[in-house]
Amino acid sequence: MKLYVIRHCEAEGQAPDACLTMAGKEESEQLANFLEQYQIELVISSPFTRALHTIEPFVRKNNIPFKIDHRLSERLLSSEDLPDWLENLKETYVNKDLKFTGGESSNEATKRINEVVEELKQSAHMSVVIVTHGNLMSLLLNHFQPHFGFDEWKQLSNPDVFEIEFSNEQTVVNRIWR
Repeated sequence: MKLYVIRHCEAEGQAPDACLTMAGKEESEQLANFLEQYQIELVISSPFTRALHTIEPFVRKNNIPFKIDHRLSERLLSSEDLPDWLENLKETYVNKDLKFTGGESSNEATKRINEVVEELKQSAHMSVVIVTHGNLMSLLLNHFQPHFGFDEWKQLSNPDVFEIEFSNEQTVVNRIWR
């Protein structure tokens, strides 16, 4: 099975209802054109507006089956405002059980997205897109490539696309578009 993991296009903010910027809307059209070369059977997206709007042009143009899965929502680092959030986030890549008030640890968030991936691996689908967010995407990539950490997260773009190919022998991860 091939899984295409997409980070949403450029957005106006981090709130769940943040829309894409004008540049993000253009990127979503470019992404739709790019994805047409793959035989995508199913698209599953985070319920956040920026994720939905990222994949909407592709789904609409190609009439692809589409689902929303709350497990693809961005990880909440803390329910409190953390002035030093970047340093706190960095620490969660080292101490994966570190958890701030009202937030998820890296291990908890990784478990959540991996549930989606494991269900897909057990399905009959051969080619699926999931649309998610930078931190959650980086935790999934870290699960398969332990060297993928905080510094690699910082270098992700909006949008970004990774292909994860699962076979009996191995799991291969490649960045295919940014």
